[in-house]
Amino acid sequence: MSARTRYDYLASDRSQFLEEARQASELTLPYLVRGHEEHMSGMKQLKTPYQSVGAKGAVTLASKLMLALLPVQTSFFKLQLDESQLGQEFPPEMKTELDLSFAKVERIILDSISASDDRVAVHQALLHLVVTGNALVYMSKFGIKVYPLNRYVVERDGNGQVIEIVTKERIAKQLIENQLPKEVLDNAPVGDENSYDDDVDVYTHIKRDNNRFVWHQEVHETVLKDSKGKSPLDINPWIPLRFNTVDGEGYGRGRVGQFIGDLKSLEGLSKALVEGSAAAAKVVFTVSPSSTTKPSTLAQAGNGAIIQGRPEDVGVIQVGKTADFKTAYEMAGTLERRLSDAFLILNIRQSERTTAEEVRMTQFELESQLGGLFSLLTVDFLVPYLNRKLADAQKKGEIPKIPKNIVKPTIVAGINALGRGQDRESLGQFLTILAQTLGPEAINTFINTDEVIKRLAAAQGIDVLNLVRSMQEVQQEAAAAQQQQMAMQQQQMNIDAMKTPAMDPSKNGELAAQEAAMQEQQQQPPIQ
Repeated sequence: MSARTRYDYLASDRSQFLEEARQASELTLPYLVRGHEEHMSGMKQLKTPYQSVGAKGAVTLASKLMLALLPVQTSFFKLQLDESQLGQEFPPEMKTELDLSFAKVERIILDSISASDDRVAVHQALLHLVVTGNALVYMSKFGIKVYPLNRYVVERDGNGQVIEIVTKERIAKQLIENQLPKEVLDNAPVGDENSYDDDVDVYTHIKRDNNRFVWHQEVHETVLKDSKGKSPLDINPWIPLRFNTVDGEGYGRGRVGQFIGDLKSLEGLSKALVEGSAAAAKVVFTVSPSSTTKPSTLAQAGNGAIIQGRPEDVGVIQVGKTADFKTAYEMAGTLERRLSDAFLILNIRQSERTTAEEVRMTQFELESQLGGLFSLLTVDFLVPYLNRKLADAQKKGEIPKIPKNIVKPTIVAGINALGRGQDRESLGQFLTILAQTLGPEAINTFINTDEVIKRLAAAQGIDVLNLVRSMQEVQQEAAAAQQQQMAMQQQQMNIDAMKTPAMDPSKNGELAAQEAAMQEQQQQPPIQ
């Protein structure tokens, strides 16, 4: 069965999800899903929504997710030694050297991510996840490519594991002229009204074959000769993502779909308020038919002009819907606040006593609402993304080969970062309560300072290797400083002893007699 036939067959299961994705896109970011498999090379005129809450919420939530999954200043993973597979303990010196080597590998991977456009592509994929609930990420040697929902179909087994993916994209013929016979391109069937003579549809068929994935590309049911590929399951470059999973469904549901009712209501109220406000702002004068004042005279009169007429013959049309507009405005404000909370838009209490701690706690509470989503994205995206990055770096020789049975990468972003934040909050509250209850001296008496520093560093995701001194090093340094001070004191005492002149014992008597004579002389009365 050709890839095109398989794509058309699986597209029937995707149609309902694609329709919901199109509706969600119209209320938030209309350019994400422009229609059902449209291939327009130019710009399409899209309908602009009357409110921007949906667009702001989608962009804000996608940005927060990207910063949580791929933080800029810290690493999202850590290489650790699996001692259970070794059956013996390593000496501390060897562990330190291994940790240094692992840290170097982590920096190399992070530098490669920073030098590429991975974060831009990941942000685009997260936008599709938030709005449509689905996105396909392909990690090639040239970078990451994102397929929207209207460009691919997927089939999963009962456990949600991917068994087949088919993508569809339109490219120029000149890019594949050397991979297909000339008669295949010349005898190609005529496409629809949106097709062009110099473009062709390329289908990529990815299938699971036991413990690996194999794929190839087809054009007019003919396989491109240089398009075949394969990879193990754990480093598969094709990563289909879902925002929320539903049992028995091969596609996901987006965040916008969960609150589509509030978005539609806000869209209707915003439209009514905008159109009503425009009607209320229109100024129309009426003149009584029996009035001596002519409408033309009134229309031609300038500002401050004097004309003949009676004021009661001239009136102004008023809408008189102030109370109705107020009701709609208050309801729109309620919907906007609910949607802001749903998309983690931070609304700070406006007051003079709003503290930074209150702002931070509000943000932490909002982010903790998506703990399940962090877990899903960690398993579905971060783990295969990291495995693929490590495999590519080893293949290029940028990092040494990592034995899988000894070294295991651990994700420290997403839900794990959220858990570390909760540990940090609990530890900080415990120390504060202890100091307030028993006094500040209780911390020095009962608390192990070395362990507190390690736990705070772990909660912040900071590597303490060669950064924080251990308690043993602090004691050794204090002992060395004390010995140095004692040595300096002994040296000063020796110098002072050398400066004092030594006394000859034979002269002690003469000095004593001279001092006695001088004292007797001072006590004698003066001679009259």
